[in-house]
Amino acid sequence: MSEVLLREDLAAAGRLAARFGWQEAVANHISLAVSPEDRRFLMNRKWVDFARLRGGDLALLDANASERPADIDVTAWAIHGTVHALVPQARCILHLHPPYATALSALKDPELKPIDQVSARFFKRHAIDRHYGGMADNRAEGERLAGLLAGHKVLLMGNHGLLTIGETVAEAFDAFYHFEHAARTLLLAYGTGQPLNVLADDVAEKTARAWEGEPEFGEAHFAEMKRAVL
Repeated sequence: MSEVLLREDLAAAGRLAARFGWQEAVANHISLAVSPEDRRFLMNRKWVDFARLRGGDLALLDANASERPADIDVTAWAIHGTVHALVPQARCILHLHPPYATALSALKDPELKPIDQVSARFFKRHAIDRHYGGMADNRAEGERLAGLLAGHKVLLMGNHGLLTIGETVAEAFDAFYHFEHAARTLLLAYGTGQPLNVLADDVAEKTARAWEGEPEFGEAHFAEMKRAVL
């Protein structure tokens, strides 16, 4: 895919994040590697509202650079620059503060329990960072987060927010969208005060595998969502 189309996809994901209320003011960040061969990646510049983000607004950065560019947020550089450098499969990284996943991350037990077929998609397929230590503003913190992503594409950042990775924007977006919806369902169920009817492990695993058996769904989902903001 050309860089122009990559820029279009990433900017569309940003505008969709604004539409769905996932962004935290102008503080969140999204990024996308331009090729699998090197460590160059596109990312939004600091303090720009995602609602008006366009492909031409994205900065082209090098994860191997020794210094952070002045127009890039310090936490964005610590997280995205480090993860792109250390986790090659993280071609796209979406890190935002959506309300339901963020609320879930603040619970003593932040596990996304499989109570329906959407939450079951993430059964044993998401990592949880339980050691929030303040702003992720240094490489050591980025390295710690990169380590938590080993074998996972979804990271619930305790007391913080949500991060998803993917080979494409569509893959990362689809996982982000469904995790946020699953978190909403779980929190609504918690709010009733009644006991949860958690799916049996074998049923949850079967359901998760069914999701994995249709990867083209995520591409179609993002394509439809993208049309709404073009």
